[in-house]
Amino acid sequence: MPLLAFWESNPDEVSQTSIEQIVAMAGDGNLRDGSICSDELRQYLTQADTSKLASYVEHCLSNSFAKGGQVLQDLVNELGRRLDFKVTNGRYQGTVNAIGFDGIWLSPEGHTIIAEVKTTDAYRIPLDTIASYRRKLLDNAEVTEPSSILILVGRQDTGELEAQIRGSRHAWDIRVISADSLLKLIQLKENSDDSETGRKIRSLLTPMEFTRLDSLVDVMFTTATDVETNIIQNAVEKAEAADVATSKESSATPSGWEFTDATVLDAKRVNAIDALAKRLGSKFIKKSRALYWDSSHDTRVACSVSKRYTRGSYPYWYAYHPQWDEFLGGGSKAFFVLGCMDLNAAYAIPLDVLRKHLPALNTTTTERSTYWHIHLSETPNGSIALQLPKTSRQLSLEDFRVPLDLP
Repeated sequence: MPLLAFWESNPDEVSQTSIEQIVAMAGDGNLRDGSICSDELRQYLTQADTSKLASYVEHCLSNSFAKGGQVLQDLVNELGRRLDFKVTNGRYQGTVNAIGFDGIWLSPEGHTIIAEVKTTDAYRIPLDTIASYRRKLLDNAEVTEPSSILILVGRQDTGELEAQIRGSRHAWDIRVISADSLLKLIQLKENSDDSETGRKIRSLLTPMEFTRLDSLVDVMFTTATDVETNIIQNAVEKAEAADVATSKESSATPSGWEFTDATVLDAKRVNAIDALAKRLGSKFIKKSRALYWDSSHDTRVACSVSKRYTRGSYPYWYAYHPQWDEFLGGGSKAFFVLGCMDLNAAYAIPLDVLRKHLPALNTTTTERSTYWHIHLSETPNGSIALQLPKTSRQLSLEDFRVPLDLP
């Protein structure tokens, strides 16, 4: 059975399969440029969880197997996509008439990175050859300035390679990062909801001048602020909000913090995302803490989870943020998914339906932004409804109910 069909029908079994076996199932199992095997492998990687990609990278670095270097090249290029680069895969093997780059990564900010993947730096890397790839790509107008080179190596012990670069004429155009550190950057981005954090993370992969340290401090400050904001925001989203729904426009956050284990909340979120994916016949990959999309980026989801509040006017309370609305608006099909910790169902509200009712919701303004309050109530017959306080009405969500698989 072809890899993608097997992945569609047996995702759990594929997830337990080694990367070598996955390559063997793709096409005719012969990984080469322009092959069906290559196409299927790359399509599969775009749908795999980042944690699974990390395990595949580790396997490639810890085990020697046929085509292991080519597989690592595809994995690293997919990691670039997880950082929101637009990636063009390079060739596995160079030819006389083709430029031998491993990948071209174009950032949303307009900077192009020529990626070179190496399993080890045990031997000297021909920097002039790698630099010539960049020059030829520029000459052929396949990339534009600003551009630079990023060498991605298997291990963190890169002292000899760093010294080689510092002593070369390419010192200002080349940077080095290990696969492990690249994965850590992706993890940081996926646990964030601030697009500015993603931009700062991508900037770390491009050459920086550190005589003046402002740019490096800026990256550290933005990341630390994002982490702090997520902690506060998580608290706000789980706060008792008894009076918010019946009040006028609010400029203060609700009081009376009540916390739920983040691990439990994340598990519920994943359960809701998986259930919606099954209903839509799709697969979602994580973009950030609450945002997901399919491999084509056409179908998008923002998902928030609430515990049940036993005090106050409504049992479930959420926030809907402008950056989520902007993200969802970039897809052709989008949903705001509400998870309820004590219910075996989630509610996937289509974006067009949600936007229609945003003017009827209360808002809170902070130093960073203004967000909408989402309050759910239970009707006498046990159904769930969205409160529309500015119109004194409610919207039944039963049409958007998505049953969850029991964990």
